[in-house]
Amino acid sequence: MASLRRLARGQIVDRRAEFSLIERFVRRLNVRTPGHDQRTSLLSGGNQQKVLVAKWLAVQPKVLIVDEPTRGVDIGTKAELYSLLDQLAQEGLAILVISSDLPEVLALADRVLVMRRGKLTGELDRGEATEEKIMSLAALGSEG
Repeated sequence: MASLRRLARGQIVDRRAEFSLIERFVRRLNVRTPGHDQRTSLLSGGNQQKVLVAKWLAVQPKVLIVDEPTRGVDIGTKAELYSLLDQLAQEGLAILVISSDLPEVLALADRVLVMRRGKLTGELDRGEATEEKIMSLAALGSEG
């Protein structure tokens, strides 16, 4: 649905364009599926995550917001998603990662903004961000 405008000619979906788009993202994101018509709900959790990312990448966003992007996926898929997000950032896509997984935050973020009770309590650059500083900002509202 997100990319329907790009695939429709009037009120008819261009199946050839749809197949081409699906094929491109299946290859790029290494989605393991028995076929392009496979229901997403029947794929593994990691492949479901990749399909969700692909749906939003298909609209060619300027900013991608991912919330707990690797929750519930195996370590191999987690590494693939980290690599994909890094590659997208290198290509110039702005990515906002929302995560409670501190190792994930430290692996992905160039800048960490910490919130507590809905208020910003601190900002750390990649070089200064540590689990201890992030936890301090989250628990105490300051680095002290």
